[in-house]
Amino acid sequence: MQSVKSLDPRVNRLPHAPDAIVPKAPLDQFGTFEVFVQPKEGKPFQHEGAVHAPDLELAYVLAKEAFTRRFTCTSLYVVDTRNVYISPTTDGDRNVYTLLDDIATTTGPQTSFEIYHLLKRGKQHLHAGTVEAATPAEAMQAAKEKLAGDKIVYNIWTIRTSDIRFTTPEEKDLWNTLPEKKFRDASDYKGGDKLKAFIGRSTS
Repeated sequence: MQSVKSLDPRVNRLPHAPDAIVPKAPLDQFGTFEVFVQPKEGKPFQHEGAVHAPDLELAYVLAKEAFTRRFTCTSLYVVDTRNVYISPTTDGDRNVYTLLDDIATTTGPQTSFEIYHLLKRGKQHLHAGTVEAATPAEAMQAAKEKLAGDKIVYNIWTIRTSDIRFTTPEEKDLWNTLPEKKFRDASDYKGGDKLKAFIGRSTS
C-alpha cells in the first residue's frame, strides 16, 4: 500500500505490519506520538491525545506540557503513532473480538504487548492488560483468549511494550506538586464572581 504524505499519519491509520514502518525524511515533517495518562494510582492508563514531535523524548516533554498542566495525573507515556496496531472497528453492538480470525501462532521470539480497549464510542481507549506474543496480530489473538471478558469491545489497539517511552520511577516526582497548582481548575479563577462584581460596579 502506497503511503500518503500527511502531517498526521492518523488520517490513514490502518492495521499494518511492522515492516511497513519507514523512517521519515530529515526536516520533512514532525511525526505524531500517542499520549497515554494514568489519572490516579490504581486506575488504568487511558489514551489522552497526540503530539507532534521530532523524536520520542521530545514527544514525552511536549505531552507532559500539553496534557498534565490542567489536571492531576500520576504517570504518562508516549509511543510513535506508527507503532500502534489497530483492529477493525465494529458497527452496532458487535464485539470486535468476533471479527478476529483464529491464527496459528509462530515460533518466533515472544515479547510483551500492551492491549487497549475502546469500550464506549467517542471515549478514550483504556488499558486492558499485557500479553505475550510474537507479532501484533498474535497479540490480538492472545488478548481475545485472555482479556475479552463480557464487555463489548468496539476497537483494539496493540502496542509493543518496548516501543513505549514510559515515565521512570525517578521521574514520578514531576507530578508531586500538581494538586497544589490551583490554576489547573477553571473554578479557581472565580470568573463568575468577578463578572458579577464588575457588573455590580458598572450599574451602581
